[in-house]
Amino acid sequence: MKVAVTTQGQELSSMIDLRFGRAKWILVVDTDTGAHEVHDNTVRLNLPQGAGIQTGQNMANLGVEAVITGNVGPNAFRTLNAAKIRIFLAAEQTVEQAMAALKEGRLQEVQQANVEGHWV
Repeated sequence: MKVAVTTQGQELSSMIDLRFGRAKWILVVDTDTGAHEVHDNTVRLNLPQGAGIQTGQNMANLGVEAVITGNVGPNAFRTLNAAKIRIFLAAEQTVEQAMAALKEGRLQEVQQANVEGHWV
């Protein structure tokens, strides 16, 4: 399964970024092989609106099946949900730790947004 993780850095040892749409980096990890690729999301950092929607569309274009992030707003949630991308919440941990928690079934899958729009 391809999983996108919002992160503060470009490494598996980087901390998760709690922001979805305005995360600086997206790491896409293949849970079967452990391979990962880094995607720059800085173009969306300073958008006045629509960052969550654009980031969600980007993740759909990358073909991910799940997302791990700290928070997801209503527009991003709708975009991901429409693309049938599962959303898991994680905080205060590295990408490696979050991926291990996902594999062990310890991450919370959300069925709705957990923050208001324009959350920073």
